[in-house]
Amino acid sequence: MVSTRYLVDDKNRKNAIVLNLKDYKHLIALIEELEDALDLDNALRTKTGFRDYAEIRKELKEQGRL
Repeated sequence: MVSTRYLVDDKNRKNAIVLNLKDYKHLIALIEELEDALDLDNALRTKTGFRDYAEIRKELKEQGRL
């Protein structure tokens, strides 16, 4: 559970949140994992074909790029 503190304006309306650094880093890590999952879903949905890793490495070596 993330503990939050709110900053309020002069009318006592919440306008900002203060998180401790540990909670902030945890939330950022979760967001990055979700972004990775969405990227993978998109790649699988739009794939046109996959190549074997060994084939790609061989090609890169032949081109002098590896």
